[in-house]
Amino acid sequence: MKLSDLWNWNGTIGRRGYLLWGVILFAMKCNLDRFLFLQVFDASWNLLDYLKWNFPSPSLGSPDMLREHGWQLLCAALPFLWAGVVLTIQRLRSARLPLWLAVLFVVPVVKWFLFLLASLVPRREASPVLTQPDPATGAAWRVFPRSRMGSALAAVGISALITVAITAIGAGFLKNYGWGLFVGVPFMTGFLAAIIHGATQVRRMGESLAVAALAVTIAGVGFLLFAIEGLICIAMAVPLALPLAVIGGLAGHSAQPARWRSGSPQVACAAFLALPAMLGVERLGDTEAPLLTVKSAIEVNAPPARVWRHVVTFSELPAPTEWLFRAGIAYPLRAEIQGTGPGAIRHCVFTTGPFVEPIEVWDEPRLLRFSVTSNPAPMQEWTPYREIHPPHLKGFLASERGQFLLTKLPGGRTRLEGTTWYRHHMWPVAYWQIWSDEIIHRIHLRVLRHVQALAEAG
Repeated sequence: MKLSDLWNWNGTIGRRGYLLWGVILFAMKCNLDRFLFLQVFDASWNLLDYLKWNFPSPSLGSPDMLREHGWQLLCAALPFLWAGVVLTIQRLRSARLPLWLAVLFVVPVVKWFLFLLASLVPRREASPVLTQPDPATGAAWRVFPRSRMGSALAAVGISALITVAITAIGAGFLKNYGWGLFVGVPFMTGFLAAIIHGATQVRRMGESLAVAALAVTIAGVGFLLFAIEGLICIAMAVPLALPLAVIGGLAGHSAQPARWRSGSPQVACAAFLALPAMLGVERLGDTEAPLLTVKSAIEVNAPPARVWRHVVTFSELPAPTEWLFRAGIAYPLRAEIQGTGPGAIRHCVFTTGPFVEPIEVWDEPRLLRFSVTSNPAPMQEWTPYREIHPPHLKGFLASERGQFLLTKLPGGRTRLEGTTWYRHHMWPVAYWQIWSDEIIHRIHLRVLRHVQALAEAG
């Protein structure tokens, strides 16, 4: 080990040196972050905070404060990012793996796998890449079929089975719908499928990517058959899982054992170790999800006083025409209220049950604000069984409060705005928020348009 390891792009580094540098740099970064968070944000920071996926945390202060001082966190992180990428490139060069894999060092969760892989794979001699199977390939790989079809079936079957098992543990037992499940697992599925397919014979890139995509697809079918998930949630996860599986397949193709004279089983060990490690360690960093907001508005050709009556309570809504609700997403049926003024209890009845909404602000005919003390399930899953109960249907998408704001417009008209504040405990937040925001917006419009029709009809 030498200091030039941290900036020398052209060198190589062994497994032990790479692992030791990683531990040293991580310890330095952790203590630097503790100092910065205490001095800049007056907030505590510890090791488990690196496992919390809602960074920046609300405890760091307002968004304005983060924008003002966030550059200090960025400047502190850049030298460590530089050193990590440089060291990873040296380690990949030493292991004779493609240098482009260093790009994965900046991908959340996947970088854990890359660090583990780089720490396990031994140094390889500078021999040319094989285009034919190597008879010296380790005996550990000879258990897999050599034929193209047999190898593909083994790759898809084994990786899909492992994916179903680890997902059942992560979602069902740990009740954790985080980065490890939605990013790490599909990447691992594709990587492992490509590694197994290329264990005894050199495979073309198209074959490696095909088994990776097929493995994650078969795993999705397994979720349905084993009552782990319903069809709706599987369909929502496909745009995230399929590309990640293909990227994993590309990485596995580059490292397939049959291409190298020293096909090491440590490559597959990285996948087997990283999968449970991602989910288990992530569970330790469980944290409160960020508070999200959705606002929707329409204009009603009626005065606020008339609109207000239909906001507080409204009659049965007609059957929905939107495909989203017809597919099983819960939608509102009617609203009922007990009492008037602050303290009254409003019930917004959905197809899966009622939202219980104690009134906090009753400013007639301008503002109706309420908290939410009970949330029904967000959907009715499509499943071959009578019903299933995946954990995410209870408490993982929860509304906390809402309001209706009525603004008087010229000509006796009213601007009617509905707002919902909610949390969902599924990561990556940015991806799942696309779905949840759109669903809540559609629910808003269904209610607002019904109120509009009632108020305009007098």
